[in-house]
Amino acid sequence: MTEKSKKQDVSKGMQCALPTSDAELKKLLTPEQYKVIRENGTEAPFLNEYWNNKKPGIYVDRVTGEPLFSSTDKFDSKTGWPSFIKPIEKGAVVEKSDAALGMERTEVRSSKGDSHLGHVFPDGPAPTGLRYCINSASLRFIPLEDMEKEGYGRYLTLFGQETKKAATVPKEKTQVATFAAGCFWGVESAFRTVPGVLKTTVGYTGGHTKDPTYDQVCSHTTGHAEAVQIEFDPAKVSYKKLLETFWLIHDPTTVNRQGPDIGDQYRSAIFYNSPEQEKEARALKEKLEKSGKFKRPIVTGITPAEEFYKAEDYHQRYFEKRGMRPQCHLPRD
Repeated sequence: MTEKSKKQDVSKGMQCALPTSDAELKKLLTPEQYKVIRENGTEAPFLNEYWNNKKPGIYVDRVTGEPLFSSTDKFDSKTGWPSFIKPIEKGAVVEKSDAALGMERTEVRSSKGDSHLGHVFPDGPAPTGLRYCINSASLRFIPLEDMEKEGYGRYLTLFGQETKKAATVPKEKTQVATFAAGCFWGVESAFRTVPGVLKTTVGYTGGHTKDPTYDQVCSHTTGHAEAVQIEFDPAKVSYKKLLETFWLIHDPTTVNRQGPDIGDQYRSAIFYNSPEQEKEARALKEKLEKSGKFKRPIVTGITPAEEFYKAEDYHQRYFEKRGMRPQCHLPRD
């Protein structure tokens, strides 16, 4: 199952996914944005948001957040629409033949979100000779000063800058925690708010398939869980505190399920990285079981950490990159 096709399936439940249904998109987008992105419309020239934007930064898909174009490749085409000589990187967009107006044109769509962006014409400036004529309605602009915090730091090199290095803690003084608590987009988002968490990575672990892809994990054939690996500073946050956060952000009493997300990849699990972590995890689980807080038995698995496979780049810091609030099932009471 691809990211695009992760929609409601009565037999398998609702995946924690991109807003892809008409109802979801109409809540997220303005009528004009919806018309452009999903109905292949064209906005008015000179009356759109970015045609005359001269600020440095990058332009991403308004729905998915995938990087599409850079201001370093933007030029004034005098047409009244944002125009670029090339995409931000190879494969960022796909091109399709379009004869909708009785003439042959080349349509441009985002690779992952399949959003209609505009068209490309062979009348641009050097060095490409191309003009990617794009609708502002399909884009969200990330100013240069916000790129790092929104998860687009690797594109700072386009502007002659390097990714800002946060105050580092020597590796020998950091620790790693690994949790699975449902859709990893929301789980990562929750842990990133915890002071003392230095780095988070979403990925797959606990299964038997080497180097799994997202589609393979969604097929329920790999045994892997969607998990988050957390590097933290134990001088600022204890492993016990991370465990407490883990128990708060999901329902540990449902087997292979978190809310509407159904499948073994959504199971509740703690993958301990040391005997001390195992001891703390089991002690807190036992304490919760005796507390009577949960009406049903806790089904969270506590097992040794196995090889962790980093998920595809577009999954990392998913909601942060899209300027969206977490939508996954994460109860906090």
